[in-house]
Amino acid sequence: MTQPLALVLYGRLLPGSQIVNRLQDLNYRVQTIADPGLLVECAEQAKPLLVLADLESTRSNVSQAIGRLKQNLATKHLPVIAFGGENAPGLIEAAQAAGVTLIVGEAAILNHLSQLLEQALQIE
Repeated sequence: MTQPLALVLYGRLLPGSQIVNRLQDLNYRVQTIADPGLLVECAEQAKPLLVLADLESTRSNVSQAIGRLKQNLATKHLPVIAFGGENAPGLIEAAQAAGVTLIVGEAAILNHLSQLLEQALQIE
């Protein structure tokens, strides 16, 4: 059986690289992207099982990229786990409006990644 693919969007080295390493420890293949503007295109091509996105990007608005992902017919089914600092209520509200599946803090995503993946991947 092939390993599932996770698409990880991050601009900050930490926690991004830590999440990549943790996903690989959980037997996921990982594709990373740094530019939120490429999220939909990469998701269409790579066909990941899920997307993890760092809400705190210096390049562009991650919530807008997630919104485009959720509006695209080919990618709207993808679960999205968004993570970021706990002191960013504006980012959290924008991510919720964009349609993320789960939003968690940086510390929580590393400590509970396995459980978060299970929760995000549950079929409703």
